[in-house]
Amino acid sequence: MPISRLLAPLAILLLSGCSSTSGYHNPKDPLEPLNRSVYKFNDALDRAIVKPVAKGYVAVVPAPGRTMVNNFFSNLDDVLVTLNDILQLKLVQATSDFGRILINTTLGAGGLADAATATGFEKHNEDFGQTLGYWGIGSGAYLMLPFLGPSSVRDGIGLYADTLTSPTIKLKPIQRNQTTLADGVRKRSNLLENEQLLDTAGLDRYSFIRDAYLSHRRSLVYDGNPPREKYEDEEEDDNAPVKSPAAKLSPGNTSNTTPAASSVPATVSTPGGQ
Repeated sequence: MPISRLLAPLAILLLSGCSSTSGYHNPKDPLEPLNRSVYKFNDALDRAIVKPVAKGYVAVVPAPGRTMVNNFFSNLDDVLVTLNDILQLKLVQATSDFGRILINTTLGAGGLADAATATGFEKHNEDFGQTLGYWGIGSGAYLMLPFLGPSSVRDGIGLYADTLTSPTIKLKPIQRNQTTLADGVRKRSNLLENEQLLDTAGLDRYSFIRDAYLSHRRSLVYDGNPPREKYEDEEEDDNAPVKSPAAKLSPGNTSNTTPAASSVPATVSTPGGQ
């Protein structure tokens, strides 16, 4: 199913829900009542269908097979990563990520084995949402997308752009849909163990997922070194310039893998997410 069809229900919900945001005051989530409704829909869908399918996948496919599936989709992802490296002028990193594609596609049997990491080519994480952030575009309002999970205005646009440049775009519609579903099941299966943290913590799952997602994405945009956020009660420094990541980072920077950037992703797409 084209992503434009998946996003169509969101447009309808936005039109019907923009007038019902009273009682919520998080500036990063002005559509919180609407987003919570979408989250409940995603969570119900996850509990009824997606999570059982993911458990079945784990039960049927042995660990080495799941690793090969993860490697295959990681190799496809490296195509988008390399493209966004170039758009962010990270040319050294782009060369490295293009090398990953060549190595894994050849020595890695079409991407089933991650030969590139074994030979010292580090895996990176870049997408068009990060590219927009790199050039100073703010994230905009937080959005919980139907079927797709946590996002934002900027990341939603980035997600759409990434689908247009994905290696799967040239596949026939039925093959593309099958690939998308397989990738979704794979991602969901990778979260089965980590979601126990949410189940046992007794937290508001919606708020936790939202805050974790926004923090993680901000860390990615700044390659793991985001500037400290200013709180409302702090005095403004008129002499302190506001810099985008593009102004802060050098063109050849490759340091986008840090503990701050990698500590959250396992939690941001739990039920109600992807």
